[in-house]
Formats: sequence, structure tokens, C-alpha cells
Amino acid sequence: MTPNPYFFIVIFVGVAVVFPLMPLGLAWLWRHFFQPPKPGAQKNATYECGVESLGEAHVQFQSQYYLYCIIFLIFDVEAVFLVPFAVAFTGLPVGAFVAILIFLLLLIEGLVWAWSKGCLSWAREKSVE
Repeated sequence: MTPNPYFFIVIFVGVAVVFPLMPLGLAWLWRHFFQPPKPGAQKNATYECGVESLGEAHVQFQSQYYLYCIIFLIFDVEAVFLVPFAVAFTGLPVGAFVAILIFLLLLIEGLVWAWSKGCLSWAREKSVE
């Protein structure tokens, strides 16, 4: 006797429904039996390494910090591309040398552009203060 072909679909749907609902039900039961009835002072206390927070949580950063970070990431990735070229420098054809020169010229152009826009000037200004 062969089983009904829909039997496996019913089992699959049942597992698909029970599998995500079982942890939710267990979490609800855990909360119902083990949670304190009312939050106390200790539960509502600050959990920032034991230090009470002072002042506002909003801190404004200057956009130069973000620009400096992005420029650092660009030139950091540049080093990742330059290391394999430097390792295989003697075995590469002239076309690879021209390609890496174009790559370096574009990076230098980006550095000159960032410098001319003043993206790197905040580090110098902060050290003067």
C-alpha cells in the first residue's frame, strides 16, 4: 500500500510551522515564569560598564573625520593591490607596468584632489591647538 502523496506535504508544512513557533512559545513561557513582575531599579539601571551616563547621548562629529576615514580606506586598499605587483615585478610584462602606473597616477590624482579640497587639513589644525 502506497502512502498518500499529500501526506509528505502535510508533514513538511507542519514542521515548517512548528519549527519557528516552538522557540517563540518557549520564550513566552520562560518570560511568564521567570521574569520579575515589575521592573525594579536594578533592572532599569544603566548598563554602560557600570558608569552612569552624563549629558546627552547625541554627539556631533565633524564630517572631516568621515572623509579622512574614507580616504584612509581607499589608500589602504591601494596597498593590497600594490603588494602582489611588487612581489612579481620582475616577471611581469610591460603592459602590467603601464597598468600599475595608471593605477598609481589615479591614486595620486585622488590624493591631490582630497588635499586641495581640505579633507586632510583637520589633522594639521588639531595638532596646532
